[in-house]
Amino acid sequence: MDERSFWVALQQVPGLGARRFLRLVQIFGSPRAVWEAPDNELLTIEGLGKAISNLLQWRRQVTPKRLMAKLDSAGIKVLTLADEAYPLELKRIYDPPPVLYWRGSRLPGQELRIAIVGTRRATAYGLKVAEQLAEELAAAGVGVVSGLARGIDAAAHRGAIKGNGPTWGILGCGVDVVYPPEHRELYHKVMDHGAIISEYPPGTRPEAGHFPARNRIISGLTKGTVVVEAAAKSGALITADLALEQNRDVFAVPGPVTSRYSQGTNELIKQGARVVTGAGDILAEYVSEYERDSLWQLTPQEYRAEAGLTAAEEKIMAGLSVVPVHLDAILATTGLPPGEVNTALLQLEMRKLIRRLPGGFYLRC
Repeated sequence: MDERSFWVALQQVPGLGARRFLRLVQIFGSPRAVWEAPDNELLTIEGLGKAISNLLQWRRQVTPKRLMAKLDSAGIKVLTLADEAYPLELKRIYDPPPVLYWRGSRLPGQELRIAIVGTRRATAYGLKVAEQLAEELAAAGVGVVSGLARGIDAAAHRGAIKGNGPTWGILGCGVDVVYPPEHRELYHKVMDHGAIISEYPPGTRPEAGHFPARNRIISGLTKGTVVVEAAAKSGALITADLALEQNRDVFAVPGPVTSRYSQGTNELIKQGARVVTGAGDILAEYVSEYERDSLWQLTPQEYRAEAGLTAAEEKIMAGLSVVPVHLDAILATTGLPPGEVNTALLQLEMRKLIRRLPGGFYLRC
């Protein structure tokens, strides 16, 4: 029998939870060994009284093989902590989910990933910033992780999709439950560009207590978390706290001091969060840690071969990367006349070889 079926069967024991799951596996050696352990051995474990009672009852009601067959018929895939594809960043947190359920086209891999989170009651400013930031990151090959909730989360996913980059939605319910219901179209678009992921078994309804636990996965999957808008008391701030506990970076987008939905982000900045006004602020922190080829970069020779670049265009491309570069720096590096540089930049942008960002910055697509 597929060993993963025992992971799934044990993970679905009511009230067991990730930490108790991992403790039992540590004692017995594997989920299968836990599942097949004699009742009397399980009952001797201290501190797990109710969870053990639930386990004994649960394994009399279900069979691991049938649970897996049900998942397969529903098109729901399973990733366990023992699988090589399990994201390394998430595996390193204090209480990684033993089992992840997912639907979609791709799991998180080796790419740089950033979480973008914020209030559900976002302002027009917050929605615009979240979508633009996600689009810029996605265009640079960075994966965007969020919670598919209303407001900032949805804007982040839309931006990533617009930037044609990977994005993953982490749910506080089963992956077969579209929540909120008005996000059905977005739900399927996220599946096309990445995946819908949850530690909760299929059919699980969204409950308030699920979302703080969900947030540790959002932050755990990423190198850093960006809070775009958040009130003084907000679930997004919980994600930021979890990121700090997981030794991950926290970024915040500054907002109007008169807006209640910027109180949380402005306070994060006062506490030391890194200020973000564009994707370049984030890329500059990490790009040296990753091979730039993995962030969708071609050599100038490859660009010239594909696009027939002029000498001026090739000179500009040689100085660009996935890290945004200001127009002044391009002029200084190339030594070309401003008119010639502007013409070349326009041509490169029209060919979608480069991307112009707000503030006069440029990066490679």
